[in-house]
Amino acid sequence: MSLPRSVVLGCGSYLPSRVVTNADLSGMVDTSDEWIVQRTGIRERRLAAEGETTSDMGIKAARAALAAAGVEPTAIDLVVLATSTPDNTFPASAVAIQAGLGIAQGAAFDLQAVCSGFIFSLASADALLRSGAFKRALVIGSETFSRILDWTDRTTCVLFGDGAGAVVLEAQAQSGNRGDRGILTSHLRSDGRHRSKLYVRPRPAPSGTCAWRAVPCSSMRWR
Repeated sequence: MSLPRSVVLGCGSYLPSRVVTNADLSGMVDTSDEWIVQRTGIRERRLAAEGETTSDMGIKAARAALAAAGVEPTAIDLVVLATSTPDNTFPASAVAIQAGLGIAQGAAFDLQAVCSGFIFSLASADALLRSGAFKRALVIGSETFSRILDWTDRTTCVLFGDGAGAVVLEAQAQSGNRGDRGILTSHLRSDGRHRSKLYVRPRPAPSGTCAWRAVPCSSMRWR
């Protein structure tokens, strides 16, 4: 029995050049390298440059993935971007990536599921590829969390940074067993009862503009 599977053709990533170490953070908030590493394993994070957007980083990661896959951008007919920090409320930042890569066909949309966003995006792209609606997809995760963090809150500012990753997926016929290449199965789950653990509250920008600002707010605490 022939069964379509979403096969990974190539992977790519991008990190901004600015490095912020735990030592740097210890000069900003009451923390230390030992405290952060013991609780998170994190030693450094990257921050986007002034004017560098989520879509900018997504384009660079996508180009790296396309190069690794040996696929031209024009062969892509689906772009799914996992992000909680889009360039704008609308349109989707995925269309900015689509245009930046010179893709003028197919579909492009954002998916917001925070930390699990890339997994949700991968599963969504997989379902669309297996349906036969699309042939090749770019799945991208890109975030500029540094612009919504509360840099005075040591419980959250140590956890996040900026960067992007991408994969190229292609629908290929497989035999339909465990020896197949590609995504074999996906199992997604959410529990909205815990939504207050960590969140960002939106706030309208000054009257006369269409932008929205994110106001950090967290109940997360590390001991």
